[in-house]
Amino acid sequence: MDYQHLSTMLWREQELLDLLLFKAEEKQYLILTGKTRWLARIAHEIEVILDQLRTLEVERSAATEAIAGRLGLSANPSLRQVADAAPAPWNDLLAQHHEALLTLITDLRSLSDANRELIEGGLSAIGDALLQTRTSSTGTYGASGRHSDGAHRAVTLDGAL
Repeated sequence: MDYQHLSTMLWREQELLDLLLFKAEEKQYLILTGKTRWLARIAHEIEVILDQLRTLEVERSAATEAIAGRLGLSANPSLRQVADAAPAPWNDLLAQHHEALLTLITDLRSLSDANRELIEGGLSAIGDALLQTRTSSTGTYGASGRHSDGAHRAVTLDGAL
């Protein structure tokens, strides 16, 4: 494993995170416009991207471990630690990858939180609407012959009976 291979994997990870950010923005658009028909599809596409990221993360971890061993770093180093210990020009390039990944992850967290709030707000609004449309029970008659809810109802009697 060499620095070029690690850098290539980091570029791929950035591309996948950028695609994930795009899909999260699409999801937000669908939520805001009420086009819920496509939410299941977006959720599936996001899951596919997450699976690719998980696979890439395992490969990147192995590449990072191999480089860390040659640099004399402890097991399971962070990308920042590898960047700090790497020779030039790789130290700058790995540091740039680190910053780009942090920015993408921060953007994803913010968008994910916003989407979660939109969904929770929508569910709350649906719950409120259901509570408002709930019909009251018919109730029973009390000892006075009136409805137990206290409501008065007009009754017409046919005197011919």
